[in-house]
Amino acid sequence: MKHLVHFFLAMLLLAALACQRGEEQNTARPKIAFVMKTLNNPFFIDMQRGATAAAQEHNIELLVQAAEREVDVEKQMQIIENLIQAQVSALCLTPSGSKEIIPAIAKANAAGIPVLIVDTRLDSAAVAEAGVHYETFIGSDNFEGGRVAGEFLVARFNGKAKVAVLEGIPGHETSDSRLGGFRAAMNAASNMQIVASQTANWERDQGFNVFQNLLQAQPDIEALFACNDMMALGAIEAMAAAGKSGKIAVVGFDAVEDARRAIAEGTMAASVAQSPEEMGRVAVASAVQILRGEKLARVIPVKISLVKKENSASAE
Repeated sequence: MKHLVHFFLAMLLLAALACQRGEEQNTARPKIAFVMKTLNNPFFIDMQRGATAAAQEHNIELLVQAAEREVDVEKQMQIIENLIQAQVSALCLTPSGSKEIIPAIAKANAAGIPVLIVDTRLDSAAVAEAGVHYETFIGSDNFEGGRVAGEFLVARFNGKAKVAVLEGIPGHETSDSRLGGFRAAMNAASNMQIVASQTANWERDQGFNVFQNLLQAQPDIEALFACNDMMALGAIEAMAAAGKSGKIAVVGFDAVEDARRAIAEGTMAASVAQSPEEMGRVAVASAVQILRGEKLARVIPVKISLVKKENSASAE
């Protein structure tokens, strides 16, 4: 009889421990991963700030990871695969390659991890062909942003100027859309002539080197559109080295702090602001909604605006 009592007490203890473990698992915070292109760009640092604020607000664990360089798609894929193995609850992603990243998203789909795309759209044909799924896209209209930048230069030069362009990564959705919008504005003004258009791969040092060469080949450039501010800021350094600081109207994209400062100082004319902090906040909040079983709109737009000298000190 004594043995039976001990047996039942042991079983009750085991049941209590199992119940306790279950309660601990039920109260564990969701783990949301946010994989960005890089954290060496102020744009993505602002995005991380918004994501962190949302994570604190919703009491979730946030993992933010990124490759060293925006162009390193393979590293981004490796990061995603590691996070899948870590069994994160949801994945927010700013793709380094609109097509190249599709296989990693397919693996997340297979693991049952919801994916939210931020800032850079996936290639729709590649998505359809691979049969992958993502919950929503959160970001700005890059084509519209490029058009706004182009129309600003058309107005500034009364429809007549020689213009250079610094492109992002060739074939990359963000760069292609911004470039497409800008060229649409140029095509609508027959005397706006694009005399040079080359990639600088989103990077400041390449912006410097590429534009330095462009100035030697095209010394009469009057305006520059750079598909992001890092390239624009590098180009401004090249202008300073050539004694042309402030003599070429430069329009960038992202309105990062250094760009706003350059606009205030007069070495840069304007930049298209995208509100990356808001993107980060909305992405994490939307991931929480998905985990609660809520449905999201297919596209969640984030506003754009043009930052000029008159409003360069204002917040995004």
